[in-house]
Amino acid sequence: MFSKPTKKIRCGVVGVGSLGQHHARIYAALPSAELAGIFETSDARAAEICGKFNCRRFATLEELGAACDAVSVVVPTDKHEEVALPLLAQGCHLLIEKPICASLEAAERVVAAARAKNCIVQVGHIEHFNPVMSFLEKEIDEPRYITAERLAPYQPRGTEVGVVLDLMIHDIGIVLALVKSPIAKIDSVGVTVLSKSEDIANARIQFENGCVANLSASRMSTKKAREIRIFQGNAYLSLDFMNQAGHLVKKNDIIAYGVKMKLGLVKAGDLSAIPVKQIPIEKGEPLALELAHFVESVGAAKQPKVGAALGTSALEVAITIAEQIRAGEK
Repeated sequence: MFSKPTKKIRCGVVGVGSLGQHHARIYAALPSAELAGIFETSDARAAEICGKFNCRRFATLEELGAACDAVSVVVPTDKHEEVALPLLAQGCHLLIEKPICASLEAAERVVAAARAKNCIVQVGHIEHFNPVMSFLEKEIDEPRYITAERLAPYQPRGTEVGVVLDLMIHDIGIVLALVKSPIAKIDSVGVTVLSKSEDIANARIQFENGCVANLSASRMSTKKAREIRIFQGNAYLSLDFMNQAGHLVKKNDIIAYGVKMKLGLVKAGDLSAIPVKQIPIEKGEPLALELAHFVESVGAAKQPKVGAALGTSALEVAITIAEQIRAGEK
């Protein structure tokens, strides 16, 4: 549970499209927040959201910033810096949807502006607030091999960046948080199909501690999937971020299975006898948990779980992967 600030945090949203509308919805419903208003370029969309959530449409970013303590930046990635800097100049704390920016140089300017104004910057790596991630953070202590697959059907929204910055960056952030080791080597391949940059990508990340992560992402799929499998010395875990479910096999259970097989209590090769435990994950809306954490962080003046440092590290890895793909396609 999140502690309730002594006063409501005045929140705003820049961009109330397919995702930003949900930021507005959640701020309007959070007991610890007050939806002060939005900045939106579409007259029709602005009227719809303001009517639905009884909030104000501001004419400029500066006016929005003056009326808010905290603002969600939910615009295309290549506009993040352009929107973030004037809000930070007014002392607004920001939740910037992932990736933090389209380039490391832009991210550095945003981070410097936030530091100058002592503002919090949380980056919208939403899977860190998925109940699946909460389970992983408790269960994973020494991962040795990780595979992650993130698939989505093609849609024009988000194609201002390649699939690495659009989709794979989620899993990059997850892996960096779980492995907690410097990267030794990255090898990447990808294919451009419909958009101006890669639509399918695979990256093999080798860490200095010996862990290897194999990440695949595609926005050319006929189905949606957000799955991860993790192997460590004492367990194997398979989890589904989309359906918030998964299963776990522990080493001790495998040993017990071997003993039973030797004693003739189970037939040799009867894998159905291996105790595969379904993971009891308490389901929740990740975006609601993410925004509640952001509001709590602002109210308590503390650094958020996914701050600018992790957001920038994930961006750096993602850009390295995208650059390797571009070089390989030439």
